[in-house]
Amino acid sequence: MDKILLLNGPNLNRLGKREPEIYGTTTLGELVGNMKKAALAAGYELTAEQSNHEGVLIDFIHMAEDSGFTGIIFNPGAFTHYSYAIRDAIAGIDVPVIEVHISNVHKRETFRHKSVLAEVTAGQIVGLGLLGYELALQALIKT
Repeated sequence: MDKILLLNGPNLNRLGKREPEIYGTTTLGELVGNMKKAALAAGYELTAEQSNHEGVLIDFIHMAEDSGFTGIIFNPGAFTHYSYAIRDAIAGIDVPVIEVHISNVHKRETFRHKSVLAEVTAGQIVGLGLLGYELALQALIKT
C-alpha cells in the first residue's frame, strides 16, 4: 500500500482552539482521523506528524523519502515565509510535496504573502479551509 505523510508545522497542534474565526473549530486529531479515512478509502496509508520545531519537520521530510512515501501534504505554518532550511529539505528529496494553508495567506498580513517553499513544492492550496488537505490528497493520488 502506498504511503502519504501528512505533516503539520508550528501551532497547528492548537487547531480548534487557536483563532477559530480563521482556522475553524475542528481539532488536529479530528482532521487527522478524517484524512486517514479518506486515504484508506483511496487505497493509501496516511501517517500524520506535527511539530513546532523546524529541525523535527526536516527530519520528517527526510524520513518520508527514506521510508518510501509517495507524497507529502504539508502545512508548514509560519515556516512557510522564512525557512530556507525546510525549503532545502524539500528540494533535496524526490517525493512530491503539496503545500497547504487553511486561510488565504494572500489576504492576511503582508509578511504572509511570500512562500519560500512554493518554488520547490509540487503545488500550493490556500484559503479553502480544511478542504485544502483533502484536495492535496486527491492531487497526490492522481500524480
